[in-house]
Amino acid sequence: MDQTELECFLVLAEELHFGRTAARLRLSRARVSQLIQKLERRVGAPLFTRTSRRVTLTTLGARLRDDLAPHHRGIENALARAVAAARAIEGVLHVGFSTPLAGELVMKTIEELRTTHPELAVEVCEVPLSDPYGMLRRGDFDLQLTDFPVHEPDLTRGPTLLVENRVLAVASAHPLAARGTLTLEDLAQVPLLTIAGDIPDYWSEHHLPTHTPHGTPIEPGPSVTNHQEALTLVAAGRGALLSGAHIALYHGRPGIAYIPLKDGNPLAYGLTRRSAATGNRALELFGRVAREVAGGMAPAVPGRAA
Repeated sequence: MDQTELECFLVLAEELHFGRTAARLRLSRARVSQLIQKLERRVGAPLFTRTSRRVTLTTLGARLRDDLAPHHRGIENALARAVAAARAIEGVLHVGFSTPLAGELVMKTIEELRTTHPELAVEVCEVPLSDPYGMLRRGDFDLQLTDFPVHEPDLTRGPTLLVENRVLAVASAHPLAARGTLTLEDLAQVPLLTIAGDIPDYWSEHHLPTHTPHGTPIEPGPSVTNHQEALTLVAAGRGALLSGAHIALYHGRPGIAYIPLKDGNPLAYGLTRRSAATGNRALELFGRVAREVAGGMAPAVPGRAA
């Protein structure tokens, strides 16, 4: 029994009228009659009683209708669920963030998604400072909002979503703390904290340079594994921390001054995913909403934050 015969029989059993059945199925009346006759020949007995005034089901026809209808509905429901699943954005998306500024954008994106796509759950976690890509590679994250650059062969970065200037965090008692602004050449006057862990060389050189633009060596300070540890060392006068301007907003604390760099390259942030993770509609949706949300976020201003 093919699909057309099945639908024709069930619709005629409901309508009990060849004209209305033909209209619903977008077939000719002759084609409806042909399909019903073909089915009756296969069964070996009439399924309908036809007169010039009415069409009724035979006892056999009524029994066949009752037997077939639940299975037909089951097939239609299964197909509908498959289509809905293919079109819907559902499940759990795990997103990492590398800094408090990135975390703010992630949380604002989640708030927007709760309204527009409540079926998508998003779980967040901070990216370890000492291992910027390990959790993403292992699949602990589906996506992470991180500071650029990202030049990893197995990872794909998206467009820049946020940009902020850089500041140097130093102990309040340090001579540089009295300055209104600094340049990259001033980094040679204080040990610069480094990061312990699996840090790519290109990332380290961008965020934690070893020489000033004129070639003067920058003394390496103690290695740290997280921001709180870094700020504790800065307040103790053990070194300085080169960071994004947002640190003054999120980590303002006594004993530390945040001095803007007037010639430092701005820090850029964007989404990064595993290159093999293609065609994931949830990732695409998160990225699209994050771009919209980022457009309304004001940059951090160190002076005002302080």
